[in-house]
Amino acid sequence: MKSNKIGLLQLVLLGLGSLIGSGWLFGSWEATRVAGPAAIISWVIGAVVIGVIAYTYVELGTMFPQSGGMSKFAQYTHGSLLGFIASWANWVSLITLIPIEAVAAVQYMATWPWSWANWTHHFLEGGSITTPGLLVVFAFIAIFTLLNYWSVTLLTRFTSFISFFKLGVPLLTIIMLTIASFHPSNYGSNMHEFMPYGSAPIFAATTVSGIIFSFNAFQTIINFGSEVKDPTKDISRGIVISLGIATILYILIQSTFITAIEPSEIAKFGWHGIDFQSPFADLAILVGLNWLSILLYTDAFISPFGTGVSFAASTGRVLAAMASDKHIPQFIGKINKKYGIPRMAMLTDAILSMIMVSLFRSWATLAAVISTATLIAYMTGPVTVMSLREMAPNFTRPFKSKSMKWMAPLAFILASLATYWAMWPTTIEVILIIILGLPFYFYYEWKQGFTWEKTKKQLKGSFWLLSYLIVLSIESYIGSVEFNGVGWVHYPWDFVMVAFVSLAFYAWGKGSHLITKHFKRAKKVNDTVDYEEPAE
Repeated sequence: MKSNKIGLLQLVLLGLGSLIGSGWLFGSWEATRVAGPAAIISWVIGAVVIGVIAYTYVELGTMFPQSGGMSKFAQYTHGSLLGFIASWANWVSLITLIPIEAVAAVQYMATWPWSWANWTHHFLEGGSITTPGLLVVFAFIAIFTLLNYWSVTLLTRFTSFISFFKLGVPLLTIIMLTIASFHPSNYGSNMHEFMPYGSAPIFAATTVSGIIFSFNAFQTIINFGSEVKDPTKDISRGIVISLGIATILYILIQSTFITAIEPSEIAKFGWHGIDFQSPFADLAILVGLNWLSILLYTDAFISPFGTGVSFAASTGRVLAAMASDKHIPQFIGKINKKYGIPRMAMLTDAILSMIMVSLFRSWATLAAVISTATLIAYMTGPVTVMSLREMAPNFTRPFKSKSMKWMAPLAFILASLATYWAMWPTTIEVILIIILGLPFYFYYEWKQGFTWEKTKKQLKGSFWLLSYLIVLSIESYIGSVEFNGVGWVHYPWDFVMVAFVSLAFYAWGKGSHLITKHFKRAKKVNDTVDYEEPAE
């Protein structure tokens, strides 16, 4: 059994396999169209936002190394209702990640320039996947699922192979495009040229251009907690190493995209007018690197493929974890005894992914849904980690930092701001999708024996987040016109408003923790952690 456990190298490659997907193929182009050369700052901001949030989850992940851990933490401190809301929001983002990677692969296929590939050109029309293209997307989703269906060993071998390829092609692209077409003057000689559309789009690009989405995959490592050889050390190391490598790579890719474009093209169309269907492949053709464009078309097929496979695994474990809490049908969470894999959860995710992509057929729409849903789920992490410091000071903590006292509220503020950056009406649309999950919770509560006292207790632990989602929607609506609000609060004072209001709700959330049966389960999981704290 031990041979099936994941080591640090495999864990890092699994993380990179998830982190480097369609984000690098589309994100740089999308961000540049929104913010111009200043898009490079958007990637730094995105890395900081996710890095600070991940910091809070490192402590939680090492305290509770279990499969689908991201779906468990909130309920340990605030009861089943908050746990369900966090799990549902996280699952909505993950269920959307599987089809977005398939859509990315099919979108690049639709622009293959070879005569023998003319049959693929019908897969895309007006930026949306057509019905023939949808069938190919369905085939990808089925393959993603089947590669996870038999064993974690097969998954890690596949993603290890894919990860080496996915790192090599972006690096080669950076080198070759820099040699073939390097125009540092594209950054401009003054602030106006560097930020042609002002500073607000720098923040907007972080969420709406898929940057947050690109960094989101750090949670794959946490969701494999129980399958890691040395979780007390390797979970934190895996997150830091994979997120660090991905950040450096994404910033270099963005810079390469900015400097590779001919200045005459920018003068003619402006940054808003840079229109590529297959961004880096089109760029390679423009600068005469046809062989590189072929490699990029190939990678555009492989990179999203690797990410889709990783997230089919991670999403299955999240759904199985939700089933174990008895708020969705129990058979969905059944673990296959031979392989230790939640097969029914994976099949369920595959079917729902197909439904999701049938409704939302463009990469940009799916990316907006993922980013916002993820950030809402992440708001529970900073509150949970500090609540546990008060509730369970004697729990084993392989990773414990004194700076968590200010990092946790900072993480909550940044998650709130990044949700606001998604712009009205995306904020309210995603919040409504999350609220749609509540009937499932209350139905299964009723089946388990509904009592008002029990429900009142669960509402006490979660009312702060339910209230905050409403308040955040109102802030998005009344916010500045730069973020699609009505302009009652002007930029940048809207950021100040969101930050101060978020701190109030963070304090409310931290004070709303309660002892339930889930807290007792947390104690049992924590007791399995084999770690001795160093003597002071």
